[in-house]
Amino acid sequence: MAEATYFPRHLVLAGALVSGVLLALAVHMLGARYGLDLGGLWRTGPRGFMPAGSAVAWWLIATVAFSSGYFVAMLMHRAASGQLPERMRQFLIAVGVLVLAGAGQAASAPSPVPTMSSVLAGLAALCLGAVMAFCGAHFALRGI
Repeated sequence: MAEATYFPRHLVLAGALVSGVLLALAVHMLGARYGLDLGGLWRTGPRGFMPAGSAVAWWLIATVAFSSGYFVAMLMHRAASGQLPERMRQFLIAVGVLVLAGAGQAASAPSPVPTMSSVLAGLAALCLGAVMAFCGAHFALRGI
């Protein structure tokens, strides 16, 4: 019986990190379109309170990046050994394409947020997504 082969650990971490960052940025763009803007951190509402949409956006981006890093690391680990069914692979590709297409459509629309705030929010989402995707992938590979 042939022994199962696996991707190298660094390749799995890099793939999970890239997918986590892409999905975090996609969620950031889609969330900004629906009023969940990270830029609210630099603006205060009435009576000096931070808008609740900013906190929801932070948690949403962090959760998506962590979970995508975790699941992509697990899927890459299983796919190399042939344990990933063809239907599951096709489903994941379709979902990824739809999410990134929706983010592209949301990003092409004019933004109600000032430009500098939008750039800072995008960089914050990028950094948060990278850190959380790495943590998720590291957590997934630690148990293997």
